[in-house]
Amino acid sequence: MKQLFSNNIITNEIFNRINGLSYGEDCNVPLEDLRYLVVPFFNFDNECEIGEIICNRLIANDLIYIFKILFEAKYQIERIRLIDEYGADDNLSMINNNSTSFNYRKIVGSNKLSKHAHGLAIDINPLYNPYVRGDVVLPAEGRLYVDRNKPFLHKIDKNDLCYKLFVSRGFTWGGDWTDRKDYQHFEK
Repeated sequence: MKQLFSNNIITNEIFNRINGLSYGEDCNVPLEDLRYLVVPFFNFDNECEIGEIICNRLIANDLIYIFKILFEAKYQIERIRLIDEYGADDNLSMINNNSTSFNYRKIVGSNKLSKHAHGLAIDINPLYNPYVRGDVVLPAEGRLYVDRNKPFLHKIDKNDLCYKLFVSRGFTWGGDWTDRKDYQHFEK
C-alpha cells in the first residue's frame, strides 16, 4: 500500500504515465520541479480513497498540509486522480468532478500558460465549483452550480474549510476574481 501523505520525486514509472499527456511534447517544465503526492481523502460516499496529485515542488508541502487537515475533517472530495486518466482532457476531468493540479496547458481562451502548466494551481470538486466567464460555464454540466447564493453540497465559498485552508497558506482563489469566476481554482 502507498504511504499516506507522501511527497515524492517524479520516478520513471510516474513519468511514463504522464508523458505525452499532461506532460506534452512541448512541455518545458523540468521534472525536478514537479512532485508526485499521495493523499488519502473521503469521497462523496464517506469512504476513504487514496488520491494522486502532481504539482510543483513549491506548493507540495502546502498541499500535504491542507489535505491532511481536510482528511482529518472528513471533507468530501469526489475524485483525486491524475488528469492523465482522462487523457489530460481538462473538460472530461471536470465533468467527472476530478480534483487535479498539473496539466501543461493554456488558460481557456488565451495563448498564455495556465498556472496548472507549472503545477502551481489546483482545482477542487470542479463540477460543483465551475469556471464562469459571461455565458461560458466549464464544465457546462456545472451550470446548475453557478448561482452561489443557492445552498448545495460541495460548494466552495469563503465559509468553506477548503477555502480557509488554501488562503491561509497564501493561495489566491478564483472565486475572488472580478473578470471571471473560477470557484474550483486555487493558485500560488
